[in-house]
Parts: sequence; structure tokens; C-alpha cells
Amino acid sequence: MSCATLAKGLLDLDVARARLIAAAEPLSGEEVVAVERARGRVLASDVVAHLDMPGVDNSAMDGYALRSAELAAAGDAGLPVALRVPAGAEVAALPEGGCARIFTGAPVPEGADCVIPQERVTRGAAGHIHVSGEARAGANVRRRGEEYRAGERLLSAGTRLDAAALAMLASQGFAEVAVRPRLKVALLSTGDELIELGIPYESGRVYNSNRVMLRALLEAAHCQVVDLGIVADTPAALHDALATARDGSDLVLCTGGVSVGEEDHVRPVLERLGGLVFHGVAIKPGKPFAFGYLDDGSPEGVPLIGLPGNPVASLVGWQLLALPFVHGCQGRAVGPLERFPVRAGFARRGAPGRTELVRVVLDWQGGHPVAHLAGGQGSHMLRAASQAHGYLLMAADTDVEEGHEYPYLPGGQFHD
Repeated sequence: MSCATLAKGLLDLDVARARLIAAAEPLSGEEVVAVERARGRVLASDVVAHLDMPGVDNSAMDGYALRSAELAAAGDAGLPVALRVPAGAEVAALPEGGCARIFTGAPVPEGADCVIPQERVTRGAAGHIHVSGEARAGANVRRRGEEYRAGERLLSAGTRLDAAALAMLASQGFAEVAVRPRLKVALLSTGDELIELGIPYESGRVYNSNRVMLRALLEAAHCQVVDLGIVADTPAALHDALATARDGSDLVLCTGGVSVGEEDHVRPVLERLGGLVFHGVAIKPGKPFAFGYLDDGSPEGVPLIGLPGNPVASLVGWQLLALPFVHGCQGRAVGPLERFPVRAGFARRGAPGRTELVRVVLDWQGGHPVAHLAGGQGSHMLRAASQAHGYLLMAADTDVEEGHEYPYLPGGQFHD
């Protein structure tokens, strides 16, 4: 999208995202945690295998291990069963002229060159086996080290540890792993209209849904949350809250008060306590997004991200802009947004001067995905956001025409 199409003074989405990713400094240091408790954590250093995988030649299935040449030579007489080899047994030598009953994962006896699945084997009256089809050397044998050898790098520093990665570490006998420290994030909300859960409802006020949402998102990203609650809509109160947040956190995340109204104090207070890097991104919802630093306003200070007060705008700002910054601070590699073309099942006027993130659900009934509106698209409407599968990404000043294809951002990429 050409910068000329942007609303005046607003950053392009991709430019803002790139600036945040570039500004993210990984936390220094590391901590050692039990592998069982390392899900979602980020590796502090490379992990190298110290065992071959598999450790021995082993059977890929239940069946019979034998020498293919001996089976061919035996003809109709078949081969006698000389061994029984369960999983976990020691490696044994296969007697000449015989075969071994073997089970999945069991070590293949020395001398055997293939495993015949039990479904292709019958036992004669004398106990000899008879095989239908050919016996091909190497069939159904998992060779030692065929996946990787001791000394090979298994995982690189910066890898987020998911269940499969943890299983691989466990298969190597790792009981502990060195990971990056958790990012300590101070979370605060501004707005005199906000009330916390458990407080009786009052007309004209709203429950603080952003606090619940952002805390859940931060915890899902494996951050340590310092919840500072609601801050009064005054410059003095916000100044004190940000100073407190600055002194005890790696990142400050606030919601509300980042627009340009008379009661929006985040930007002027930030400029007094530190410095603003940018304010305003050409997206709908999520335009009043702010990024800066507390202390001296340089990257040596504590970074601050200001999200809009409207909950869907806050969610969009988190997913597209704040989350990649958090990942960068965790030492993770941050890739481009995942997107693929999807046909629109609706028509809609475009947003002037801003890229619009339209909340949609996908219908796959026709074999190809078709996007439909998930519901109302207001930046305060959480129902559609809670049901959406992802976003249709609409360039500024571009109308949605039913049946045409547009970029789709799958929501799964924002889930940690």
C-alpha cells in the first residue's frame, strides 16, 4: 500500500510492525527449569543431542526379523522361530537359518536385515513361518541414528518449546533446560469510567474487560504480569503509576488514554517521563497505538506500549503490533504475518486512509474458504472478535466486493 493513501500522520501497519520488531531487545541471562515445566518457554542456547536416535536398529512394527536371503533359500520349508525379542531387550545375535519374533521398537537382532509384518506371516504345524510376498532387505527396520546423531544440533536458541520439542528433549534424557527469563510486564488501565469485576454495575460505567483480556494474553505468552489495576484519569495519577511500573518491569503495557482527547493523558505524560517513538497506526480498529520509552526516552529505558481503550482495538493492537515486540524481547525469531487469499462472501465499504482488519469466519462447505462477517465490526464489539476465525485485511480506501479475493490473516498465528 502506498504511503500516500494513509491518513495524515499515521504509520503504515507493516512499517510500525517492523519498527517494533527491530526495537525489541532480548532479555539477557537465563534460568534452568525442569523440562516438564518448560512448555512455552524460549531456549536460551542451542541444544545438542548426546544420543543417536534411534539408539539401535529397531523394528518399525510387530512381526518377524530374518535374513532375506535365508528366507528365499528355505523355500516351502520356511524358517524356524529361534528368538523372541520384546521392546527393551538387549541386542542379540540371530542364529543362522532361523528368524526372531519381534515387536515394535525392539532391537533388531544382529544378522537380520528385514522385518516382515505379522499380517504377512503364517505359522506351519512345525512352527516354521511362511511369508506371503517378497522379503526386501532393509524393510521395516529403523536404522540407528537415522533421525539424528549424537553431536547434532536439535534445537536453536530462540526456539519456543512446544509439546513436540519437549518430547524430543525427554527422548534424549534431558531433565532440565536453559531458557530465557520471563518478561516482566506491568499492566495498567486508565479511565474513570472503568469498574472492576465484583463491583455493582453503575449506569454510564463499563467493566474493565481489557484488563482480563490482556492479562490472559500476556500469561498465554508466558510473561510475568504485574497488575497495577485502574489508574485515575489525571496526569498526576498516571505519572505516578508509570513511574512505579517503570521501576519494576521490563515492559509497561497500558490500555486507554492514548488518543488525543482532553482526557487522554498517556502521550503527554510519556513525553515528560521519557519519550515517544511513534503514535498512531493506519489501521481500523487500533489507530491510537503508542510506543515509547520511560526514563530518558532512549532504547536504554523501559519500553511502553499504549493500546486503545476500545477492547477490539486493543486486541488488534496486541496481536499485530505488541505481540511481535514481546516475542522479540523473549529472544524469539519473528516472521512476517501469515496470510493467504480468501474469497469474500459479503460486500462492504472500505475505510478511508486506514487498513481495516475485518473480523470474519470461514465457510469451507464448497471446498474453498469463503469469508463471512463474524458480526458487528465496531471497535467496542467483542462478540464478533470472540467468534472470528481471523481477519480479512483490507487496504485503505478499498471496498470489499462479494466474490473477490482478499488477503486473510488466520487467527491461529496470534495464539501462543
